[in-house]
Amino acid sequence: MNDDTTCSPIRCIVGGFVLLCLSSAPFTVLAQKPPEYKLVWADEFDGRSLDLAKWGYRGLGPRRDAINSAECVTLDGEGHLVLTTRRSLDGILTGMIGTQGKFEPQYGYFECRIRLQKQPGHWSAFWLQSPAYGKIINDVANTGTEIDVFEYLTSFGDALQHTLHWDGYGSAHQSTKAAPVVPGLRESWHTIGFLWTPDAYVFYVDGRETWRTMEGISHRPEYLILSLEVGTWAGDIGQAVLPDSLLVDYIRVFQR
Repeated sequence: MNDDTTCSPIRCIVGGFVLLCLSSAPFTVLAQKPPEYKLVWADEFDGRSLDLAKWGYRGLGPRRDAINSAECVTLDGEGHLVLTTRRSLDGILTGMIGTQGKFEPQYGYFECRIRLQKQPGHWSAFWLQSPAYGKIINDVANTGTEIDVFEYLTSFGDALQHTLHWDGYGSAHQSTKAAPVVPGLRESWHTIGFLWTPDAYVFYVDGRETWRTMEGISHRPEYLILSLEVGTWAGDIGQAVLPDSLLVDYIRVFQR
């Protein structure tokens, strides 16, 4: 018997979410990437400046209720990317980066290690997007899916959200999501994993499988995005004590 056991998730539907909480029943989990997968791309965020061969500043200028600014994307010199939301004379500034045109993988195992923001009014995310997203309705395989490996806003408490969107953002839009509960989520570092195959998506938090679905499967290359965004979905940014940051220790991508 495999000794790699932990607590199994219990699935329940609440308000449209699939919630996963922990029970006492053991089950076998994939605690790391599949063994046949090899590292093909990574950023450990060493040094003092963003590696612009791997990333681009995304959507600079006004977006939602803030302004995307390169000033809010920094490295702390201790191996961490820091995306920060802060106030300025121009308004609220925040940061977003992506690999569009630089690295657009098709399938693989994706992993990030993150420490979440603590204030209301903005949300953090690691996600994948297709350049052809929504261009042809009812053809998700070829046009792709917005894959939110994780999204987090403080009103979620100890729940992290995995979400899939396809068929655009208009009347044909479709989505599905899960919200695994992770006790003490904002108090420490966490590792988020995501396996994308031609047949399924599988999500992991700290080595535990938190969601598996065969809906909305994309079969086309997609690019990576790391973001903080400001908007009313996350609450009132006026109540936030700023600056507040998402820290990312690394992003790693593995393929067969």
